[in-house]
Amino acid sequence: MKIVKKLALLAALALALSPAAARAESDAPEDEAVYTMVAPDGAPVMSLAGRIYAGDEYIASDNRLWVAVEVDDAARRAVAQCLGEEPAFEAEAARAVFAQADGTKDGGKKLIALYSTHSDESYEKGDGSASLEGSGGIYDVDRALKEELEKLGVQVALDTTTHLPHDAKAYSRSRRTAEELMKKRPDALLDVHRDGIPDESEYETTVEGEEMSKVRLLVGRSNPNASVNREFAKQLKAVADEKYDGLVKDIFIGKGDYNQEISPKSLLLEFGTHTTDKAQAIEATKYMADVLNTVLYGESASAEGAGGSGRGAGRAIGLVIAVAALGGLIYALLSTGTLKNLGAKLSGGASELTGGLLGRRGEDDPDGEDE
Repeated sequence: MKIVKKLALLAALALALSPAAARAESDAPEDEAVYTMVAPDGAPVMSLAGRIYAGDEYIASDNRLWVAVEVDDAARRAVAQCLGEEPAFEAEAARAVFAQADGTKDGGKKLIALYSTHSDESYEKGDGSASLEGSGGIYDVDRALKEELEKLGVQVALDTTTHLPHDAKAYSRSRRTAEELMKKRPDALLDVHRDGIPDESEYETTVEGEEMSKVRLLVGRSNPNASVNREFAKQLKAVADEKYDGLVKDIFIGKGDYNQEISPKSLLLEFGTHTTDKAQAIEATKYMADVLNTVLYGESASAEGAGGSGRGAGRAIGLVIAVAALGGLIYALLSTGTLKNLGAKLSGGASELTGGLLGRRGEDDPDGEDE
């Protein structure tokens, strides 16, 4: 219950921001400017290719939670406070929660959707450039992840639509791709990227004797699904830490939405950085595919789901989704500024949160595009 109370508080704080302002910030261009997060004594905590805002959160590899409290944009530096260890789902509970999700529908059909918002992202080692117009090297990572998931019996809907240029409207363009993918009712919606920090050593790791890149998980905190997306990220990290220690680098919870309000199981995954050898990013897809399969469909999780621990986890995620639903109500009221059309918005939100089991989503969603 402590975890749920904290999630409720985080959801309330996030939703206190103006939705219009949050949406505008989410469309800010990522100019590959590297920001550094430091502790109050100046010790480095992490680096990020993209702006860090006050209120952004960071869950480090050791699960300590940091919150940016002061940002110097001129120096591209954010001072953060450590709030102690982030309450984490136990790995066993993590498996149980989502084993009861949509993947069990339609006679056990398993489906994950993949796309890449920043279509130009590439790897200097392997592609010869950090950015390629047209179809970048990031799509090779998409295809590798698809292949590894399919080896595990998971169907994959991969959309290779490009969303160029890499500018302020990239997420608006990729939103149309994400919405088309959601019509297939996937169990998870993943936006695949690579980071832009110059130091490749930050992403270097060895798992089971194999050299590969780490994977960073990103959550947009300015959307009504933020608390549930956060838990999904924490569950993936918990299972990865247990099975393949060092695979998941960390979790960044940043200002913006990254189109993650579309699904409660939507994340942005960064496979290495532009200086990473693309072969190592591709190697990581084999292990990340297994983590995804374990969290979403794992056999042990299915068995536990029929027992006491599975029911407890189910109740916990039910409360989390209830918090998200309440957040959706507040979000809808703020974004409309009136009660007009609120019923339609709430119905659409319920449909998105429950995979179509509740509510309905019209074909022409008035909030379907970022402004």
